[in-house]
Amino acid sequence: AEMRRTMPWERGSWAICVAACVVVCASGASSSGLGGRVVMNRMMLRGGNGAEGSKAGDGRVSAVKRLFSDAHGADDLLSGSFRGARGTPKRITVRGGKSATDGAMQDGGEQGQAIDEALYSRQLYVLGHDAMRRMQQARILLVGLGGLGVEIAKDLALAGIKSLTLHDSAEVTWTDLSSQFYCTEEDIGKNRAEVSLPHIASLNRNVAIDVLEGPINASALEQFSLVICSDNLFGECVRVNEACREGGVKFIMAQTRGVYSNVFVDMGRGFEVTDTDGEQALSAMISAISSDTPAMVTTLDEQRHGLSDGDMVTFSEVQGMEQLNGIAPMPIKVTGPYTFTIGDTSKMGAYKSGGYVHQVKQPAKVDFLPLREALRNPTFTTSDFAKMERERQLLVGFQAIDSFKVQTGGLPRPATKADADVVVEMAEQFNSEVQTDDGEVINVPLVEEVDEKLVRRMAYGAQGQLAPMASVVGSIVAQEALKAISGKFMPLSQFFVFDAEEILPERELDDEAEFEGEEGRYDGQVACLGRSVQEQLGNLTYFLVGAGAIGCEMLKNWAMMGVACGEGGGV
Repeated sequence: AEMRRTMPWERGSWAICVAACVVVCASGASSSGLGGRVVMNRMMLRGGNGAEGSKAGDGRVSAVKRLFSDAHGADDLLSGSFRGARGTPKRITVRGGKSATDGAMQDGGEQGQAIDEALYSRQLYVLGHDAMRRMQQARILLVGLGGLGVEIAKDLALAGIKSLTLHDSAEVTWTDLSSQFYCTEEDIGKNRAEVSLPHIASLNRNVAIDVLEGPINASALEQFSLVICSDNLFGECVRVNEACREGGVKFIMAQTRGVYSNVFVDMGRGFEVTDTDGEQALSAMISAISSDTPAMVTTLDEQRHGLSDGDMVTFSEVQGMEQLNGIAPMPIKVTGPYTFTIGDTSKMGAYKSGGYVHQVKQPAKVDFLPLREALRNPTFTTSDFAKMERERQLLVGFQAIDSFKVQTGGLPRPATKADADVVVEMAEQFNSEVQTDDGEVINVPLVEEVDEKLVRRMAYGAQGQLAPMASVVGSIVAQEALKAISGKFMPLSQFFVFDAEEILPERELDDEAEFEGEEGRYDGQVACLGRSVQEQLGNLTYFLVGAGAIGCEMLKNWAMMGVACGEGGGV
C-alpha cells in the first residue's frame, strides 16, 4: 500500500514485524541456564476439576457447560471477567477537545457537519466520503480497556466515529502496564476505563467519548451500532453476541493470550458490502465485438481487461453497435486475458470501431453465523498459510484457557506445569461432542487430535501482555469495525487467529522462577518471554530513522517493551 494511505489501524501491523524481530534478536542467547525458585499461592479448581486431573464424562460436560453457562441472568451478560455493580448503567460523558460544545457533534443529535478533509485526508483516499459519513453516524461500545482494548479505542477515536462508549469494571494491575499505554504505576487499583477516558478523548475533539458503568444487558446494547468485546471470555461473548443479534447490532470479539490471539466478527444476516476490494472499477478499450449468442468482446492486445467471471459491465462510445452504449450492467464470462463473452448481440447493428467496456461494481450480501454456532462450524480468514493446520487447534486452546479461568478465577500461571496440564485436559474435553440434558449438541470435535505441545505453550504464556501483539490485533479489530460501519471492504470470515510463536525459545517454558512477576511494569511481558529476555531488551541500542506514523508506533511499542530502558541501552 502507498504510505500516504497508511491508516491509524494499519500502523500496528507494520510495527509488530519489527518489534517481533527485536524480541527474536534479544532472546536468541537465552535458551538455557535459567534457575531460581518461586513462591506462589496455588489456585485449585472448583467443582472437582483439580490440578490432579478431572474424570472424563462429568468433567468434560462441566468444562464446556460452565464456560457457556447462562446462569448469570439476563440483566448482566458480562458475569465473569468484567463483573460490574448491580444497578442501572450510568454514563460519564467526556468529549475530546476544549469543551463539550466545541465539537461539531452533540449527543443525541444528527450528523450534519461537513467532513474535515484536512483531518481525515488519508482515510478519504481509501474509504471515500460516503463511508466517512456513515462512520460519523456510528455509536460503538467497547468492552475491556486492557492493552488490546486501548489500542482499539485509540484507532477508533482517530478514525472519527460519532461516539465511543467504554465499559470496564476491572482495575489497573501491574500486568496491564506492559501493554496499556495510558496506565502508569500511580494508576494501580484505579478503574481502567476511567483512567483511559481523558487520554482517549484528547485524540479527536469531534468524537464523543464516555464510560458506561454497571451491568450490561440487552437493552443497554440496542443503542449502539457495534459492540466490541476485548479480552472477554468466550462464554460471555456468546451471550453478548446473541443479545446483539436480537437487537440488530453488529458484534466483534478479540482476545490476546501471550503471543496468541483471535478475532471473531458477526455482522448479522444479509450484511451488504458496497465495495468488496476498494479498487477502482476497471475499463478497457474494445477492438472487436461479434454479432453472436453469446457475443465475443475483444480488447486491445496491449491492455489486459483484468475482469473476472460474473463481473458486471456496461459500454460506451461503441460505433456501429450503438445499442450497447449505456446498456444496463450485464454479466460476463472470461475466455482469455483479452476476451470475454456477453449476451445476445445478433439483433444489434454490426460493430464498426472504438468503444470502452466499464466494470460496474455490485454490492455483495454476506450472511454471518452467530458465535455459538460458528464455534461448532468455524471458518477462518488465514493469517499465515504456513500455519493453516493450527487454526482449529488454537480455537480449541483458547476455549480451554477460558474454561480454566471460569473454574479458577484466573488465567493459568506463567510456566506452571500443573496449570498447563489442566488446560491440556480441558482442551481434550472441548474437542469432543457434548450434549445438554435435552440432547442439544453444544460442542463438537474440531480436530482429529489435540496438539498438546501447542496448547501447553499457550497455557504457559496466557497471562502475558505484549504491546506489539495488542498493537497488531487492535489494528485489525479497528479495521473490521470500520468495515462494519461503512460497508466498505469484505469483512473477515469469520475467525482470524494470529500468533507470533517464533519469538518464544524452543525449550520447554516451565521454569516458574524465570517467568514470575515481581510487581514491575514489565510483568505482563515477563510472563510470556521471561526475565532473561527482558534484561536483554533493556540493554539494546537501536537507531530509528523516521518518526512519522509508523515510526511513532514503533517507538511506543519499544518503550512499552522496555527496549533500551536499561543502563546500557539507548535509542
